[in-house]
Amino acid sequence: MSLDVYLTTPERVKVLSGSGIFVREGGQTVEISREDWDAKHPGQEPVTFQSDQEETDEAYSANITHNLGQMAKLAGIYRHLWRPEELGITKARELIEPLAIGLELMRREPERFEALNPDNGWGSYAGFVPWVQDYMDACYRYPDADVSVSR
Repeated sequence: MSLDVYLTTPERVKVLSGSGIFVREGGQTVEISREDWDAKHPGQEPVTFQSDQEETDEAYSANITHNLGQMAKLAGIYRHLWRPEELGITKARELIEPLAIGLELMRREPERFEALNPDNGWGSYAGFVPWVQDYMDACYRYPDADVSVSR
């Protein structure tokens, strides 16, 4: 199970075309290159996803495993990520400051957060910090975007 986060805008945005090869790594779905696929799975053809859509209202989307919920709670950003509607958060700009504070805490005290790495290997501090940074960067790029989540 995972948390999916979305930033949507009234204006259409161009979809960047990638490899279309998606895999689960470290508790999140990531797109990898054909070269990475071939190195990891020689002789196997990947299943690919290619959208015929060139524009969408989805400016940003990402997902992460629920296993990192305790880490997010310790950083003070669980509700901002998993339950923004409970805080009245509707716009991306409202996430920037709390995510920045949570990131600063995680970066300042890595040992404290690494201790919460899931035993099953799905999710980690090393993957969560860049994920939060990427989400925060998207909030800067699209401050007026609507925030939604799927849990």
